[in-house]
Amino acid sequence: MKLMQTVSLLAVPAMFITIILFGLARRVRVYDYFIEGAADGLKTVVRIIPPVIGLLVAVAMLRASGTLDIIGGLLRPLTSAIGMPNDLLPLALLRPVSGGGALGILTDIVNRFGPDTLQGRMASTMMGSTETTFYTLTVYFGAVGIRNTRHALPAAIFADIVGITASVVISRMFFA
Repeated sequence: MKLMQTVSLLAVPAMFITIILFGLARRVRVYDYFIEGAADGLKTVVRIIPPVIGLLVAVAMLRASGTLDIIGGLLRPLTSAIGMPNDLLPLALLRPVSGGGALGILTDIVNRFGPDTLQGRMASTMMGSTETTFYTLTVYFGAVGIRNTRHALPAAIFADIVGITASVVISRMFFA
């Protein structure tokens, strides 16, 4: 165990040193390319900040207005059909939109029910089986300037639905 902790602590510095030494051995201006890459990264951040802020504001408005609760009430018959506990519905609704919000809900579920309960395990599986779809699409498409997502959004939402359903069904198979 002590060996793994030491390797873990040294992995990132060793990677940086290896990259720098490899670049120097090949006579690459490592620092100049680093600065150039950092400048490009900063330009990308400036391009994607407005859509990300808009998305975060929209999530906060949905939560504050109670719209997520209304949507949850409408979806309850479907979630009951697959065996999803009602306490996981907010997580399933918020996960495609906000990773931070979903993590907050996951933390609440684990604190209320415990990590080794069906709800805790199902929620953890759901977090690992789904993606923050809207955030990811906003960041990646915004970074390259794509405005027409065509089939990406419906395909990603379908993948989230499959991930949520599979999380519930598989968790029930293994942990119920």
